Amino acid sequence: MNALLSMLRRLVRKGDMTVTFSSGERVALGDGTGKAVSIRIIDAEAEKAIVQDPGLRFGELYVDGRVTVENGDIFDVLSIVKDNGLENAATVANTVVGLQHVLRQQLLSRLPVNRNRHNVAHHYDLDRKLFNLFLDEDWQYSCAYFEPRGISLDEAQLAKKRHIAAKLLLEPGQKVLEVGSGWGGMAMYLAESSGIEVTGITLSEEQLKVSRDRAARRGLSDRVRFELQDYRTLQNRQFDRIVSVGMFEHVGIGNYGRFFNKMNELLKPEGVMLLHSIGQVDKPWATNPWIEKYIFPGGYIPAVSEVLPSVEHSRLLVKDVEILPMHYAWTLRAWRERFVARREEAVALYDERFFRMWEFYLAASETAFLYDKHFIFQLQLSPSLDAVPASRGYIEERERQLIEFEKRRPPLEPVNTWDVMPQKERIEPAIAV
Repeated sequence: MNALLSMLRRLVRKGDMTVTFSSGERVALGDGTGKAVSIRIIDAEAEKAIVQDPGLRFGELYVDGRVTVENGDIFDVLSIVKDNGLENAATVANTVVGLQHVLRQQLLSRLPVNRNRHNVAHHYDLDRKLFNLFLDEDWQYSCAYFEPRGISLDEAQLAKKRHIAAKLLLEPGQKVLEVGSGWGGMAMYLAESSGIEVTGITLSEEQLKVSRDRAARRGLSDRVRFELQDYRTLQNRQFDRIVSVGMFEHVGIGNYGRFFNKMNELLKPEGVMLLHSIGQVDKPWATNPWIEKYIFPGGYIPAVSEVLPSVEHSRLLVKDVEILPMHYAWTLRAWRERFVARREEAVALYDERFFRMWEFYLAASETAFLYDKHFIFQLQLSPSLDAVPASRGYIEERERQLIEFEKRRPPLEPVNTWDVMPQKERIEPAIAV
């Protein structure tokens, strides 16, 4: 207990946190400001584990029920820790253990062994009912675009698709590749709104089934196709446009050069690519060990400075860079509130331990955007100097066209009503064919 208490006193200097140790002793930490939060550590071995490796073990112990929150919730606890600053937190961590995490992740990201299918299945091949608990109606599992601020999650996810479609400068008849196609919502939106053909590739067998089913029921199988395919093995194909949303975080820092070289190979000379990814302000060296182990194995969130050199070496031109600093924090809050509100369903689907794991993941991710200055960056790329207008006014103009399309687009059906979903008639795109 003494070692943990010493560490916590150095870490928690502001906020209002009370810790009850396994001995029964209660200690108040911080300066008493903000929301009062109380946690209890169940056993002495848990206290030792936190001191040894806080980045990994605190989350594990919470999931196992050996650390409990008695006042507030796990988001409140993590917020106090994060609000006390990363530099302060670094001084109390076990430097040797932290270095081991960094070396392990740096090594794995550079190994030639392809574990992408395994890593993707670990997260995305979970029971589809889980994602139905907290995602929007279109199952967009990436940052929404809250423009204007205050719109609902469903409206913000639609605004995200609209914003990306506008930046792609889509024209009827074009062929589009989506790298990491999720559950098919983006591909269907692009095809319906702009009169184009989309090939979506994924490494998730569960997402592939859902996407193909959705496209068939929507009457889009002739224009929207999905494949179980690694982007690295695509051969002898070129596309007018490429879009990738929320996939780049899984590429791995050792593969950035290979990724952008392949995108350049797959893109026609006058083509345009839009890459939407999480970024952070400093080179991180490694992902949080708990997130890497339990949620996104092989994941890595880069600084933009780690990405741009590979873009330049691929001979792709950066046409536009946009930073969305708070939108993912707002998205994650909506997901977390929805998920917690349906706790009983989540527990029935898996168990209490899984519920705590997913709650911890959503809370930790939200605090990363609130306190660690994570953000979303959108890179617009092209091999051509003239593929994109010289000013950004076209984005707003195309978004206006897409809003008119959305007014007449038939509503999306929730996934859990598929058994009774009727076939949909073809609708006209926003950009006339």
